[in-house]
Amino acid sequence: MASNQELACVYAALILQDDEVAITGEKISTLLKAANVEFEPYWPGLFAKALEGVDVKNLITSVSSGAGSGPAPAAAAAAPAAGGAAPAAETKKKEEPKEESDDDMGFGLFD
Repeated sequence: MASNQELACVYAALILQDDEVAITGEKISTLLKAANVEFEPYWPGLFAKALEGVDVKNLITSVSSGAGSGPAPAAAAAAPAAGGAAPAAETKKKEEPKEESDDDMGFGLFD
């Protein structure tokens, strides 16, 4: 379960994102001090470092039920469009080797 300090940092980061302000440790710390939240000094920097280079707005709006199932197909579809026509060899599905069944081995589980 998240502590109050962690939640305060999350809310501060969301406030900064909503105002379209860069999320930095100093700005998170300023918001927490303004809200009279007691926090360990490492939390704001930790959250700022974790969110560095992350589009928080996109992260929030593209929530999906499957792990990694949302943006991956869109990225895969965009890659061939950006690079022109995809080679025919890449579009063909690779045939998976058939798995041998126990029937082919000449014995069964209860023999």
